Amino acid sequence: MAVNERTRHQLYEAMRNALGDDPAETLMEMLPPVGWADVATKQDLAVLESTLRSELNALESSLRADIRGEINRLIFWLVPILLAYGAALVRFG
Repeated sequence: MAVNERTRHQLYEAMRNALGDDPAETLMEMLPPVGWADVATKQDLAVLESTLRSELNALESSLRADIRGEINRLIFWLVPILLAYGAALVRFG
């Protein structure tokens, strides 16, 4: 039997008639709002965590490589400019 809002309400009404309002309310709060097949297991979360970790590691490696490349490019242009500026200071200084 598929669990839907109608069957959940029927269960709540039966429990309320048998146990009273407070125990029935407590029981319904403890049950998942969907079918058990839709609830994630610890194994599902472990697989998701592993996947996210590997994707984050790949992203970190890519970002580090990009930053390293930009720093090298900056140094490639900055050093000659500073040398030319230094030479200009010595010559016209």
